[in-house]
Amino acid sequence: MNRRRYPHDDSPHDDDFSAFRQALEASGVRRLNTNRADTGKPKPAAVDKAMRRKAAVESQTLNTTGRTSDGRVEAVRPSEYLEFSLPDLPWRTLSQLKRGRTAWQAGLDLHGYTLEEARLELESFLRDAAARGLRCVIVVHGKAWGATANFPVLKSHTNAWLREWPGVLAFCSATDADGGTGAVYVLLKKPGRG
Repeated sequence: MNRRRYPHDDSPHDDDFSAFRQALEASGVRRLNTNRADTGKPKPAAVDKAMRRKAAVESQTLNTTGRTSDGRVEAVRPSEYLEFSLPDLPWRTLSQLKRGRTAWQAGLDLHGYTLEEARLELESFLRDAAARGLRCVIVVHGKAWGATANFPVLKSHTNAWLREWPGVLAFCSATDADGGTGAVYVLLKKPGRG
């Protein structure tokens, strides 16, 4: 780095920097290993092939009808805020989820899927997340109206499916930064809990 100096420059010189560094070291301040800030965004989880293989085998051994209904569901509006939690979930845990303070570890985007494909994909994703021990995931369902329905089909069905899934403790619409009412944060049971 080429640093320009001018005759009347009041900026510190190299001797000043050395003295400052020595003073920091003497007071016990340690140099950081990285200069990257923690933005609070989830770091991409490394894919463990053995865990994914195990989840795939388990999903094939479950009955093929799935765990979620494929019948009629309550229609929700495109901009409607979705929220669900089990009665015994601590208020603070739900509050952190609603504010986007619980970092999500994996995501699923349902755009472009038919209703049946979306259901199967969501079930597979939730089984895989449980097998990997994930605590929070995000599901992007969108807000688009169905071609033959006068309500957002995927959003309405996702709302119903997640309420039925046994491993879901809570879910709520995402913050604007993560998709707003077109996505939901899903809080999953901790591994090993019934």
